[in-house]
Amino acid sequence: MLTRAARGAVRAPLMRSAQCVSFSSDSNSSVEKPSVHDVVEKAANLFFLGEIARATWLAWEIHTQKKSTINYPFEKGPLSPRFRGEHALRRYPSGEERCISCKLCEAICPAQAITIDAEPREDGSRRTTRYDIDMTKCIYCGFCQEACPVDAIVEGPNFEFSTETHEELLYDKAKLLANGDKWEFEIAHNLSVEQLYR
Repeated sequence: MLTRAARGAVRAPLMRSAQCVSFSSDSNSSVEKPSVHDVVEKAANLFFLGEIARATWLAWEIHTQKKSTINYPFEKGPLSPRFRGEHALRRYPSGEERCISCKLCEAICPAQAITIDAEPREDGSRRTTRYDIDMTKCIYCGFCQEACPVDAIVEGPNFEFSTETHEELLYDKAKLLANGDKWEFEIAHNLSVEQLYR
């Protein structure tokens, strides 16, 4: 297979010797047709010039756009209502815990991060005596929230809960209820927005 330079060298003498003659009434004027190589080269130059112009225009548009970065942690970006953050246990407006100890969240948890102990009450209902979540095991899949029939366990909007020790990431019932009390307004709003899709 010939290289590009070799093809041009073979083609060049043929193109120089064969001049195109115009068949018009003026037989003295001879016009040489541009070679295919010249046409391709001009088209390529024009094409790449257009590409350079387009790239320059795109760079200018991006340069003049509003910045998409934020000054975190002083500025916060918007969160989706479906965001899955730190877990919380909710209460009814009367202050009673929502959890009915059905243990569906414990059964569905793929990471086996939830541990529940329950005892029956005098009225026959069950309530939890222990509700622990090991946040180091949790994969934030949201299955516990989907399985809960009374919206007791939810994943709230908080994602800033770094700790210095492993023990601080072992959430007990008191910590989960405190999270629920703290984020109840946002959690209730997010659940109401998503109610149509559940």
